[in-house]
Amino acid sequence: MRLCLCLVSWVLLYCGSITQAEIFTSIGQMTDLLYTEKELVHSLREYIKAEESKLSEIKSWARRLDDLTRVSTSDPEGYLAHPVNAYKLMKRLNTEWSHLESLVLHNPSDGFISNMTMHRQYFPDEEDEKGAAKALMRLQDTYQLDSEDFSKGRLPGMHSSAMLTVDDCFDMGKTAYNEADYYHAVLWVQQALKQLDAGEEAVVSKAAVLDYLSYSVYQMGDLPRAIELTRRLVAIEPSHQRAGGNLRYFEKLLLKAQYEQQEEERTKHPDSEEPIQLGTYVRPKDHLPERETYEALCRGEGGGMTEKRRSRLFCRYQDGNRNPRLLLKPMKEEDEWDSPRIVRYLEALSDYEIEKIKEMAKPRLARATVRDPKTGVLTTANYRVSKSAWLEEEDGPVIARVNQRIQDITGLTVDTAELLQVANYGVGGQYEPHFDFSRRPFDGNLKVDGNRLATFLNYMSDVEAGGATVFPDFGAVIQPKKGTAVFWYNLFKSGEGDYRTRHAACPVLVGSKWVSNKWIHERGQEFLRPCGLTEVD
Repeated sequence: MRLCLCLVSWVLLYCGSITQAEIFTSIGQMTDLLYTEKELVHSLREYIKAEESKLSEIKSWARRLDDLTRVSTSDPEGYLAHPVNAYKLMKRLNTEWSHLESLVLHNPSDGFISNMTMHRQYFPDEEDEKGAAKALMRLQDTYQLDSEDFSKGRLPGMHSSAMLTVDDCFDMGKTAYNEADYYHAVLWVQQALKQLDAGEEAVVSKAAVLDYLSYSVYQMGDLPRAIELTRRLVAIEPSHQRAGGNLRYFEKLLLKAQYEQQEEERTKHPDSEEPIQLGTYVRPKDHLPERETYEALCRGEGGGMTEKRRSRLFCRYQDGNRNPRLLLKPMKEEDEWDSPRIVRYLEALSDYEIEKIKEMAKPRLARATVRDPKTGVLTTANYRVSKSAWLEEEDGPVIARVNQRIQDITGLTVDTAELLQVANYGVGGQYEPHFDFSRRPFDGNLKVDGNRLATFLNYMSDVEAGGATVFPDFGAVIQPKKGTAVFWYNLFKSGEGDYRTRHAACPVLVGSKWVSNKWIHERGQEFLRPCGLTEVD
């Protein structure tokens, strides 16, 4: 019996193994394999299609970037002079090239990846892209530009093919949204929606755009428009996770507002059917008390120049009190302002000198810093957006020649002056209103060399739009002109600070602004600029 059971077990095991292994004995099973093969072929074709699509996308990238780099590298500074081009370069290298890298990584493309990895360390990062986006918003505020103007490449005095897509505008809005800057979030996400409604294709969905826009509008206090946008969102995507709850919440708030402040709400916000644009909402106040005055001057509005004041301004040849180096070729001096006195010198730098200074400065350029008024520590700040480098006479004969010329022109010694500072303002580059003189002696050299007595500012480039030096206290606007320099005293003869000299570098709208400046200190000037009889002489 035991033997029979073992035999039966062996036979079952043997027969079972035949059934699993020898499928060719069953036509039915073989037909099943045909369908399996067909499915595999379909899968293979899907794979080939995906590879071809990927290759086609890479080829499209290559063609587009070939054309783009041909234009951009033919005149790098001219190309980057347009702030939209600068922003899109930041965005392209930080975001889009990463997408291409991921795409190519699926294939054995070691050469490209190693090249990509090697250059990746030099690419802008997320902070750079965010900074470029904020720069566009800064230009938008200062020069009162509508989001659509930027999107279509329309800037004052020029029209360009540098345009922003739906996704570009949405990313701009998201940058502001993530910083809780709902004012700018509304302006840019609204522009993304406008372009979507016009039929432009995009990666971002209309539901995502409406989601961000409705909440941003709500944060700006415009309940009727928030409800209208949320209803659009619900109509597109009824199962949206937040939309239904938001809509009920907004409607409840609006119902309450209608009882409490219906008239106030109507006058506070325009009809929700009107498009959102500059002026629809009030921009929130910030840390700068003279913001409106400063930005108006940057736009060329509200300047303090009058015909009476203009009649007191003259031009002359200046030989530095018969300085031997200026006798044969005196400087051309023009009055820019009478009180406080600001003068401009023509042909202060030659083209050769400008190029040599830029050549020496470029490898050393680093984000410009300011001194924290509370701690005295040098740090970067959003109100000073530029890169700077410091050059000394040992760096080349050109620096020694420029320093000597500044001393000859001003009649002041530069032995105790600071090194020549070279600054480059790129997209949206600015330096908000500030004093050049120190009101608290944090600098160690102030204890030895005294305060910053005077400023000598060389303009080393023309700027197509923006970039003026403005003095909000009295309304002076000094436009940058390549090769010229402006000079003013920061201190009265008594050594007291002249608070009228608070000034600013307006954001560069179009162009690249290069300047160099020399801060001349008090020590050594005792007999060159003697004290006056009163505190404000």
